[in-house]
Amino acid sequence: MSPAETIVERDLPTPEARDLLDLTRDLVAAELAPRAAAEEEAGRFPREVFRTLGRAGLLGLPYPEEYGGGGQPYSVYLQVIEELAAGWLAVGLGVSVHTLACFPVARYGTAEQRERWLPDMLGGETLGAYCLSEPHSGSDAAALTTRAERDGDVYRLTGTKAWITHGGRADFYTVFARTAPDKSRGVSCLQVAATGEGIHAAPPERKMGLRSSPTAQVSFDDVRVPAGDLVGEEGQGFPIALAALDGGRLGIAACAVGVARAALDTAVAYARERRQFGRPIGEFQGLRFLLADMATGVEAARALYLSAARRRDAGLEYGTQAAMAKLFATDTAMRVTTDAVQVLGGYGYVSDFPVERYMREAKVLQIVEGTNQVQRVVIGRALTHST
Repeated sequence: MSPAETIVERDLPTPEARDLLDLTRDLVAAELAPRAAAEEEAGRFPREVFRTLGRAGLLGLPYPEEYGGGGQPYSVYLQVIEELAAGWLAVGLGVSVHTLACFPVARYGTAEQRERWLPDMLGGETLGAYCLSEPHSGSDAAALTTRAERDGDVYRLTGTKAWITHGGRADFYTVFARTAPDKSRGVSCLQVAATGEGIHAAPPERKMGLRSSPTAQVSFDDVRVPAGDLVGEEGQGFPIALAALDGGRLGIAACAVGVARAALDTAVAYARERRQFGRPIGEFQGLRFLLADMATGVEAARALYLSAARRRDAGLEYGTQAAMAKLFATDTAMRVTTDAVQVLGGYGYVSDFPVERYMREAKVLQIVEGTNQVQRVVIGRALTHST
C-alpha cells in the first residue's frame, strides 16, 4: 500500500472487488509501472496491454457478465482505473476511453448488436475510439458537421473527427454524425469498423504529455456503414453521447486521482530520504504542510468521484456530480503534481524522476471529456436552473 493510501481505507464492497484491486495492483507493479517512462519517452502505444487487461477481466468491469463483462459497480471500476493511471496514465485513460466507446452498444444496442460486438470489446480483442469532437466543434458537440446519409441499406459517412484517442489504432469507432438538420435531434450514433474503406487517420498529434497514447484526427470519406450498425434510434445520438460523457468524466476523475497519488507518493518518499541541514527535509514544517495539503486533495478528489459513482450505481441522476468530480479531481491533479515538482526541487524538473512527467500528463486531464470551463457551465446551469 502506498503512503497516500495509509490514511483512508478503500471503498471495496465485496471480497471479489478487493481481489480485483489486488490483481490490478499486481499487474501495474509487474507489467505497467516498470515500462511507463521508457514507453512514454518513445511514444510507443502498448496495444498488447489492453488484450492482457481484457483477458484478465479488467476491460469490461461495469458491463454485464453475460457478454463477458465484470458486472461490477461503477465505484469499483473507477478504483481500478485509478490504480492503472497511477502506474501508467496512458493505460488508465485508454481503458476509460474504451469503456466510453463501448457504452452506446452496451446501453442502447439491440440484443443482436450486443451479442455480436460486446464479447470481443470486453475481452480485449477489439479496442475502441469515441468520435464526437471535430476540428471546429469541440465543446459545442451539437454543432458537429460529420454527415451520415441513408442510401438504401447503408449510411454514407463523411466528415472529420478530431482529438480522437486511439485514432488510427482502434479496431472500431463509435461515431456521432448528423442524419438530419436539427442541431441536437438530428445526430445519430454509428458503430464503424476501422477496416472500412475510406477511413483515414492523420499522424498522431505531438503532445506535451501522454505521448504513448495516440491522439489523431480521423476522416471518413464516403464510408459505407450498414444500416444495421446504427446504435439506438436515428436522431437519438446526442442524448447517447451526453449519457456516455457523464460516465467518461468519472473515468477522467479517477485517472486524475491516480496521477496525483503517484506524484504524492514520489514526493513523500523523497521527503523521507533527502537530507538537508542534517535531517530529512520531511521534518521541516513548511514541507510537511505542503504534503498534508497534497494528501488531503487526493483523498477529497477520490471521495467526490466515489460519491458520484454511488449515485450512478443507485440509478440516480449524477451528471452534475460527475462534472464536479471531473473539475475538482483534475484541478487537484494539476496542483499536486506541480507541488511534487517543488518538493523535489531541481530533481523534480528532470526526467530522472517521474514527477515532471506527471505534471505534463495532469494538464491534459483538465481538457479532455469537456474542459473544466465546460464543467463549470454544467454545474452552474444546474444550480441556477428553475423548475
